[in-house]
Amino acid sequence: MIHAADVREWRDCAVVDSEGHKIGVLEAVYVNTTTDEPAMATVRTGLPTRHRLVFVPIEDAIVGPGYLKVGYVRALVKRAPSIGTDGVLPAGQEEAIFKHYSLSYQSGAAGERQLARR
Repeated sequence: MIHAADVREWRDCAVVDSEGHKIGVLEAVYVNTTTDEPAMATVRTGLPTRHRLVFVPIEDAIVGPGYLKVGYVRALVKRAPSIGTDGVLPAGQEEAIFKHYSLSYQSGAAGERQLARR
């Protein structure tokens, strides 16, 4: 079980896929706004002059010394919706992230966001 209190310690650790291949470096964690539990992470990928942040679910992630292992293969994560390193996730793009990973998405009754950056 991933605890929200541990999130601050993960920043800048390596993110590896289900097969142990490095995807990138953990930039931030987004929590589910309903439960306040960690739900997604942004991973910094790309060339040093062209970094971008891709989203990956972390519900089944395993935390190890210096790494966070996610339950998805690198190719799928690298094709995920992304934002610039100084960007903010637009509310309208949340659903696309969930669909990319074949996860169900439900905004709040009044259209509230499901993800919030921690």
